[in-house]
Amino acid sequence: MDTRSGRNGPPFRFRLDPHSGVPVYRQIVDQVLGGIASGALTAGGQLPTVRQAAVDLEINLNTVLRAYRELELRGTIETQQGTGTFISRQKVKRDSVERGRKLDQLVTEFIARAGSLGFTLEELRARLQDHLPD
Repeated sequence: MDTRSGRNGPPFRFRLDPHSGVPVYRQIVDQVLGGIASGALTAGGQLPTVRQAAVDLEINLNTVLRAYRELELRGTIETQQGTGTFISRQKVKRDSVERGRKLDQLVTEFIARAGSLGFTLEELRARLQDHLPD
């Protein structure tokens, strides 16, 4: 699904993984937050309407609504009646507890997915070491 990341930015694409074990609404939330962190989504960038996102992703409207509501409660997005849903211009800070929880979740998912493909923790550790800056 394409969303406009800003006026001149490339479209942002949601990618849902039904086999990840992560609820779909959480994948949407995480991808919006990740898109903001990476710069793929910028302040003022427009997201698709709830209805359009549900149609494009072939999921229930309430799933998208739940994700957007959570993002709105965090101050990450703003919905303007009749205009659309936009990335908020305010900077959202995550507290250290939430950051720790997200990191734990990422590590657990990474280990589980790699393990299901037959990789050992030692292989993962070695590969991660290869990616550290010198």
